[in-house]
This record gives sequence, structure tokens and C-alpha cells, in this order.
Amino acid sequence: MVRFSGSTAGSGGSGSGNVAPVSDWTPPACWYEPRTAQEFSKHVEDNYNETVNTPGQHSYAKASVGQFRNKYKDGKYKNYNLDKADEGSWWVAVRDEDRWMEPEAQVCDRAPFWVETGDAPGVPNAVTPRVLAELAYNRVQLPTTEVSLAPTENTKVNLPTWAWLDKAKFKEVSVTAAINAGGLNIQATTTAKPVSLKLEPGTKDAETYPSSGECTINPDGSIGEPYAKGKADQAPPCGIKYLRSSGDGTFKLQATVTWEITWTGTGNPNPTQLPNGTFGNDQNVAVQEIQSVNR
Repeated sequence: MVRFSGSTAGSGGSGSGNVAPVSDWTPPACWYEPRTAQEFSKHVEDNYNETVNTPGQHSYAKASVGQFRNKYKDGKYKNYNLDKADEGSWWVAVRDEDRWMEPEAQVCDRAPFWVETGDAPGVPNAVTPRVLAELAYNRVQLPTTEVSLAPTENTKVNLPTWAWLDKAKFKEVSVTAAINAGGLNIQATTTAKPVSLKLEPGTKDAETYPSSGECTINPDGSIGEPYAKGKADQAPPCGIKYLRSSGDGTFKLQATVTWEITWTGTGNPNPTQLPNGTFGNDQNVAVQEIQSVNR
């Protein structure tokens, strides 16, 4: 079975999420991986015994597992090929547990098949270091993209609002996918590195700094620059200027970080590009009119 380690689902805390590719490409939702004859035999027999011995189990379920078992035990194959276990392995389809209902997860529909040692499986999505890297891509967990703002509570109309991200929080994260089964022992590590921050003010009545709204990463790994006293009238390197009040409500500022994704692994020691990814979220910004008093 493919095993994952690193900054994976469940390890990033409540304020994290999956990277989303910027292109139409998506990581595989299913793949094929090998099993030894002994592993495959045990899996089929355990599944058969559990199904037929479960009280109240439907007859069609019992018939289905029985037919499957017969194919590999007494039918097309004999006793799971245990007599030639050192000559090859079984390849089986696996679906991503989080995406098993997606159409992409249904394309790996071939029944388990035998592959002689040294032969290629000959099916799309057969697990390789590249496929492992793509599977790891789907499990990279990124930190919440909540930017620091100054002013912190309520900003003012026509007042530049400074925005920045701490270098300590936005650093490289990686996930390693590995498999050691059926005579196959390979791994791949997918790494995400933050490269820019996109600010979308939540209203057309606003200007961004820079005008593109795309704040690039600084040499030290931070994005933007913290506000310092005396800079209130200066244009921030990364920020927003709202041109009207949010009234009794707030504007939803969307902050999205673009991450550069690369992978290394078995037979591929040099970082190789995968599609860039993004992850972001909304945060509420209250904008007030500046009140003036004439005397």
C-alpha cells in the first residue's frame, strides 16, 4: 500500500487545506499497485470469509465475493499463483478514499491481473515515482492564508492598508509517498514553496499595491512588509486602499498564495516541476469613513 508522510491531511491543524492546481490538471484519483501472491491470497480469502459469515448479509454480496474468489483460486488462475510467487506479482486497482465517488476514480476498472517480474504492468496510472509524486501533491496541506493587516481592526477610506505574511509561517512544506510491496520499493517527495500572494479586496471600489494585486515573495521568504510607525501616508509594497466605506458590514478580502510545486524521488534526484498550486481564504475587513470636525 502507498503510505504518506509529512505535511499531509490531519497534520496541518484546523486552519489548513489542500493545494489546488492552477491548471485543469488534477492528481490521479485511482492507480494500480502490486501485491505479492501471499498478500493477494490473504486479502481475497479474508474478504470472502468476512462477507459470507456476516449475519444478515445479502445473498448477492455472497455470490459476488464467491465468484471473485473462484476466478483466482479455482478458475482462470490456480490458487492465487502461490506456486510461482517468486516469478511475479498481482496488480490491483486502488481508489483515493477521499475521491472514490469522482468519475476520475472509476477509470481504474481492470480486475486484478498477474505481471511477471521484469514486465511492465501496461496500464495507465500504474504506480511509478512520478505517480507517487502526483498522489503526494493531492495530500499537501498548506497553512491558512490569513494576512496581517495594518490598521488591524478597522481601516479607513482612502487610507493605504498594509498587508504581509510572516516568513516563519509560509515556508516550504512537503509530502512523501512511498510503496514497498510486490517487489516494488520506490518513493517520491513533493514539495510546495510559496512564491506570491494575490489580494482581491472584495469590492471594485478599491486599489491594490501593486496594481496587479500580486505581491511577490521577498528574499527572506516573507511577503509584503509589516507596517511601521510613520508610514501611514506611504504606499505599501503589498496592500489595499479602499475607496468607499463597508457601511455596517465588511468586505471579504480574499488572500491567495501561489505555491511552486516540485518533486524528487527514486531515479529522479533533481527537483522536477509539477503544476503550480494555490490555496487561500477570505477574511472580513471593516472600512470606515474618516470623520472630520470643522470648528
